[in-house]
Amino acid sequence: MQDKNETPMRLKRDRLGIKVVSDNNPYPSADLQQKLLQPRRLTSYFIVLIDSGAVTYNLDLQDIALTDGQLLFAMPNQVFTPPQKTDTLKYFKTLFDENTLALLPQQFPFLVNPLNTQTITFDTPSRKRVRKIFEILNQILHVDAHPTDTEIILSYLNALLTELNSAYFKNTEPANILNANLSKFIEFKLMVETHLTEQPSVNAIAEKLALTTNSLYRIVKEYSGVSPKDFFTNRLMIEAQRKLQYAPLSVKELAYELGFNDPDYFSRFFKKCTGKSVSAFLETQQDSSG
Repeated sequence: MQDKNETPMRLKRDRLGIKVVSDNNPYPSADLQQKLLQPRRLTSYFIVLIDSGAVTYNLDLQDIALTDGQLLFAMPNQVFTPPQKTDTLKYFKTLFDENTLALLPQQFPFLVNPLNTQTITFDTPSRKRVRKIFEILNQILHVDAHPTDTEIILSYLNALLTELNSAYFKNTEPANILNANLSKFIEFKLMVETHLTEQPSVNAIAEKLALTTNSLYRIVKEYSGVSPKDFFTNRLMIEAQRKLQYAPLSVKELAYELGFNDPDYFSRFFKKCTGKSVSAFLETQQDSSG
């Protein structure tokens, strides 16, 4: 219990895991730019709003094209390759970590991407509001001479994520945004992320979620278009490709990191799922980067 005379703990601004940049901020040196353009595994949530212009990001080996008024969000552990900077591109970006997210007063289901789309397109009013919030955060973190209270920064981040959550689910019936099925699908996705390398059975996952296997199948199929088993397999293969792109490993090392006891079985499984052997996949990545 806190003593009545004790001053409540306050987070220091420099310990808050949030960063906001725009095309108006000073750009890094040429050497640092080259490093930033390399594929990397995200350790924070990443959000970019394209104010004007067009650009293509690469996320988990997929090209995602963005244009005026569109927004891309990415999650920790995704492999991310940013595009070259162009003088005509106007944008706002933010990165924030799990600890910062945990300080906010509510949860944001869109961040686990239940509808399987990592881009958001705004109508004109919401786009203006989102842009204004980015402008304020950018001013607080880069322009203002005096430090701003952490609570104010968090309040604007909360407002930003609230806008994005609403826009993400805009074409979903309001009654279905936080319904029981969606909540269970979000729990399923989180369980897959948490226990990925343990490779639990579908029956074990259903039991953990207090569902029958038939109910789990129906819910996962509704929101992802595939069965729970295929969803898990697809996610496992994405993780394998992330690891190979981010830090190339031997087949044996990769197999063990992903929970396979037999590297030969993993090699066959990888080729069956992706259509390429591990060595062929690595050659393709080397050719594209070269």
